[in-house]
Amino acid sequence: MNLYLVQHAESMSKEEDPTQSLSEKGIQDIKRVAAFAAKLNIRVHRIFHSGKMRALQTAQVLADHITVDTDISESEGLLPMDDPGIWFERISTIREDIMLVGHLPHMAGLSSLLLCGSSEKGAVNFERGCIVCMKRSGDGGWAVEWIIKPGMIR
Repeated sequence: MNLYLVQHAESMSKEEDPTQSLSEKGIQDIKRVAAFAAKLNIRVHRIFHSGKMRALQTAQVLADHITVDTDISESEGLLPMDDPGIWFERISTIREDIMLVGHLPHMAGLSSLLLCGSSEKGAVNFERGCIVCMKRSGDGGWAVEWIIKPGMIR
C-alpha cells in the first residue's frame, strides 16, 4: 500500500479571506507539484481531505492530475489539532492506495507515528503543497519512498 500525505498549499490569511482559500502562489505551487506527480502515474482509490477550504482546493487540483478511482471525500481526523492516532488506526485496515490532504501539525504527527511509533518525533519536514509518499511493507512497517516539494520543481 502507498499512502500519500499532503500538506495543503499556501493559503490566504484569515484577514484576506476568512475561509483561507489558496493564494495565487499556492494554486501555482500545487499545480506544479500535481503535474510532476502525474508523470509518476499515481493512482489512488480515494483522496480524503479535512474539509477546510485550503485542503479541499489542494485535493481538487491533485485529483485533476492523478488517477482517482472513486472520489474526493471530506473526513474527520485530518484537522490541524486532531489526534494522529485516528488515521493511524484507520490506515491499519485499508489496503488500497489513498491520499490524505491536511495540515500541520497533524500530518507531521501522523508520519512520525507511522515511521517511529510516536507522533512527537518530527520524522518528516513538510512544506505547504508537498506530497510525501509512504509505503507499507509486508511486516506492516512504513518507509518514506519519496517527497515532492514545490521548490524542487521549476
